[in-house]
Amino acid sequence: MTSAAKKAQTLPSKKPFSKFNLDDAYRALKIRRLHPWDLESEAIEPSTIFQTYLKRIQHSFDLTRSEDSKKLIVDLIFIEAIEPFPNLKVWKGGRLESDIAKGAADYLITENIGYIASPMLCVVEAKKDDFEQGLAQCLIEMQACQWNNQQAGRSIDILGIVTNGDSWQFYKLTTTNQVYEAPRHGLINLPIILGILNSVFQDCERKLNICTD
Repeated sequence: MTSAAKKAQTLPSKKPFSKFNLDDAYRALKIRRLHPWDLESEAIEPSTIFQTYLKRIQHSFDLTRSEDSKKLIVDLIFIEAIEPFPNLKVWKGGRLESDIAKGAADYLITENIGYIASPMLCVVEAKKDDFEQGLAQCLIEMQACQWNNQQAGRSIDILGIVTNGDSWQFYKLTTTNQVYEAPRHGLINLPIILGILNSVFQDCERKLNICTD
């Protein structure tokens, strides 16, 4: 056996994102608590075409039992919110890997180019209703984004979102390894969600400009 093969055998295997529970995620990020985040934004009313398609989805699809159906709502909201930001791209099922974990993020936001590359700006976990497991995976995926950015010599805060389509919660992993959590908002307050997403994407685009200058 070659020395390279022996070394590969001794390296610990990377754990799938989905195998981390919340305790595992806290330990992996070396955090003890989440800090409150007063995420300021201005409410944005949805466009007429958005409201039309939202009504069609709510009328035609079962949005109570199916995680895939709930992602239709997430897709629609992202299409609406990211339209003013042509330099950003949303990847569904984007592959991520760090020094300790690997897997696919439900949604990954990066620069709008033809492949996934640093800077990785925001990661989203879309879960049916299990927000605790969604947070665990979101934390590990945020850490993976941070790790990839650091490998490329880029140190920026990473944003994260956990949603089931109806409820939305926003997170930030800072360069000092602190995690901040904003209050949860429901789809009944859609203009608030769109306003927060607008602020999040503005921040992503600002960081993109810093990293590419």
